[in-house]
Amino acid sequence: QVQLVESGGGLVQAGGSLSLACAASGLSFGAYVVGWFRQAPGKEREFVAGISRGGGTTNYADSVKGRFTISRNNAKNTVYLQMNGLNPDDTAVYHCAASASGIAPMRHTNYNYWGQGTQVTVSA
Repeated sequence: QVQLVESGGGLVQAGGSLSLACAASGLSFGAYVVGWFRQAPGKEREFVAGISRGGGTTNYADSVKGRFTISRNNAKNTVYLQMNGLNPDDTAVYHCAASASGIAPMRHTNYNYWGQGTQVTVSA
């Protein structure tokens, strides 16, 4: 059974930082492209960041570029999202997802497995 479990969310003031983790089990983790997505109330799911199987290639939404950093440790079956310079617009539930194909990583429909998400709330 495949599981993706996010952790590290919470409440932080604007300008602060949080570090999210996504721990995977039940799959050959290194064979999957991993992405972070977020969804705020009343809004569509939004791509945040993605990382290639070996970790050598990353991509980011324009809204988080320069503030967020995605990384992975395949030995630990874990992907991380370091978030700095947070602002209230970053408030959302953050989900990690794994894609076998790795095609168009910004499209949430291309992901096979999803975590339940972790809440990030940024106060002004």
